[in-house]
Amino acid sequence: MTDIIALLLPFFGLIFIGYLAARLTKQPAEALGWMNTFIIYAALPALFFKLVSRTPVEQLTRADFIFGEIGATYLIFLVLFLIGFFFRRNSFADCTIQSFAGAYGNIGYMGPGLALLAFGEAAAVPVALIVCFENAAHFIVAPAMMAMTGGDKRPVAHVVADIVRKVVMHPFIISTALGFCFAALAVQPPAAFQRLVDYLAQAAAPCALFAMGVTLALRPIKRVPVEIGYIAVFKLILLPMTTYTVLSLIGNFDPIWIYSATLLSALPTATNVFVISQQYGVWQERASASILIITVASVTTLPMLLYLINSGTLPPDLFP
Repeated sequence: MTDIIALLLPFFGLIFIGYLAARLTKQPAEALGWMNTFIIYAALPALFFKLVSRTPVEQLTRADFIFGEIGATYLIFLVLFLIGFFFRRNSFADCTIQSFAGAYGNIGYMGPGLALLAFGEAAAVPVALIVCFENAAHFIVAPAMMAMTGGDKRPVAHVVADIVRKVVMHPFIISTALGFCFAALAVQPPAAFQRLVDYLAQAAAPCALFAMGVTLALRPIKRVPVEIGYIAVFKLILLPMTTYTVLSLIGNFDPIWIYSATLLSALPTATNVFVISQQYGVWQERASASILIITVASVTTLPMLLYLINSGTLPPDLFP
């Protein structure tokens, strides 16, 4: 357990430092803009390119793993949506944001660094695949569902074009695609270029976690959603359990792949959920509160999951 605490302390420590810095310096939210630009357009893409380009290409084409992980995520998404719509009688738009709060984890900011520290370089491929393909799925589902609510007044062709542009042009997708090309062609980039990529990749996790802490500090809890009780349970407990079960049923995966996917599923809600809610003017204050509450709760649930994995209590395959 001491090793697990030592593993998680730098992550939650960096989030806390960012939170504290924002509280003490009282900088406006706009001050974080260039750091977010650096993280999204330079540091994290460099990390994904580095991980993928050094991986044997046959490991990058596991469609069963990709569809299994995304299927588990959207199974939870669907259940949350049905609960909100039929039992809570919430609007279609509110249910969409609630479902993202319970199914869209902070896989981009927290996932790569935490998984690599927990499981080593063997976690690089599954993490890169999950981050890219799951984000691509979210980029498609979010605007499509909000268009169905009538929240997006643009013509259908414009909505579709915007979705395609966001997926194709996203830095995470581009960097992973480039890494795939380098891996497929077995091309070694020049030493100077590789050194630059390494520098940027090393900055990804610290900057992302610090920025996450700042973001949480700048979004104080104003309105706690009634639904947070079950959304938090779905996000931190039921989603990782579902991912673990689905991938075990599919089978034939390296244990590190299953453990990495389970760990990423157990991460707290992504701050992008607030961005989506703000973009469409839906469930904004409650989305912000949900992110903060679930992130705080994950301080307890993540160590528990890592303990189950490291102690051997959680077998690498539920159905060997």
